[in-house]
Amino acid sequence: MVEQVSPALARRIALSAQGFGRPRPAVVGTRQLNGLVDRLGVLQIDSVNVFERSHYLPAFARLGAYDRTLLDRLTFDARGPHTEYWAHEAAFMRKEDWPLFAWRMREYRERYGGPGSWFDVNDDTVEWLRGELAANGPLVAGEIEHDANHRTGPWWGWSEVKRALERMFLFGEVAVAGRMRFQRRYALTEQVLPSGVLDRTVSEEDAIRELLRRAAVAHGIGTARDFADYYRIKGPRVGVALQELEDAGDLIPVRVPGWESAGRPVAAWMHRDARKPRQVEAAALLSPFDPVVWYRDRALRMFGFHYRIEIYTPAPKRVYGYYSLPILIDDALVGRIDLKSDRQAGVLRVQSAWTEPGAPPATLDRLLPLLDETASWQGLESVTVAEGARGDLAPLLADALRPGVGFGT
Repeated sequence: MVEQVSPALARRIALSAQGFGRPRPAVVGTRQLNGLVDRLGVLQIDSVNVFERSHYLPAFARLGAYDRTLLDRLTFDARGPHTEYWAHEAAFMRKEDWPLFAWRMREYRERYGGPGSWFDVNDDTVEWLRGELAANGPLVAGEIEHDANHRTGPWWGWSEVKRALERMFLFGEVAVAGRMRFQRRYALTEQVLPSGVLDRTVSEEDAIRELLRRAAVAHGIGTARDFADYYRIKGPRVGVALQELEDAGDLIPVRVPGWESAGRPVAAWMHRDARKPRQVEAAALLSPFDPVVWYRDRALRMFGFHYRIEIYTPAPKRVYGYYSLPILIDDALVGRIDLKSDRQAGVLRVQSAWTEPGAPPATLDRLLPLLDETASWQGLESVTVAEGARGDLAPLLADALRPGVGFGT
């Protein structure tokens, strides 16, 4: 008989698997940050910096304030334990996990590097780049562009250089050796990855199964699409691997009331080691690219939270704001807030703030100290609500933040 898990317990299982509800460490060092990346598997990268770049936020949400330069050493330093690949979207991941994506690299080469492709037609460009990286790598694209500008003979623009580098990155021929001013530093894989990693081979079947197992660990509980989306795996191989994991006892079939599609229950599994906490105490601002919400269908099914990022929506058509962050209080997503770090003024600016239907009355009281902690972590002196800020929560925040009220003064 399939075990039944209530929707509330499913939320707690999922949040616990993601590292919420645990005591925060007194000091956040490299050990805690490494442990977080191990738990999540990946940190998705995004360049938007109006509040804070996305990959810094999951650690703050789970561990509290920390020194971002420590995470930089782990992710931006070529000697660190991490590199980048398209593991979910562009993401930081352990160097040792590189062989698990060899199948994806082969698929990308077949799609973008076959006979007659741009990569094939521009073989001279690619060969020159190989030589340039072998002699001088790691390099950012701009440094290679500089050499190309001074190269005798035919010249291709920066766009061709960048395009070739990105193709080589997709194919696994080039790896990222950290970043400089947030720009990727490209190198040949042998310049970045240890020989033990480069020499290790993993079959496609084993890699898919292992990635789905890790997705199940990171999610705690979920559907086939939930687990598949974690590492963006598609096709019938997902079902095959999940059945193998179920047969091996790694996954336990469960049913969650309300998890339905077209009026029918959706098949779901729980990882055998998933914790089932009776409660989850948490107060956090989530990145739009946090694993809790990055698969929007799961956020809606699990939390009743309809979430769309509005960066690419014209300003007059935005509902919640440019970079709206989900607000997690305990085991519920209770609202969303659009923040801007105004570093020149030393202020964390609330551009809009909204509550979700059914948000508990204590939402404001839980959010205020979180905003205070967030501002301090950003090196800002205070929190303020922008004039004309939209949302039902904005005026309540503005009143609470007025000088003399006792917060943000």
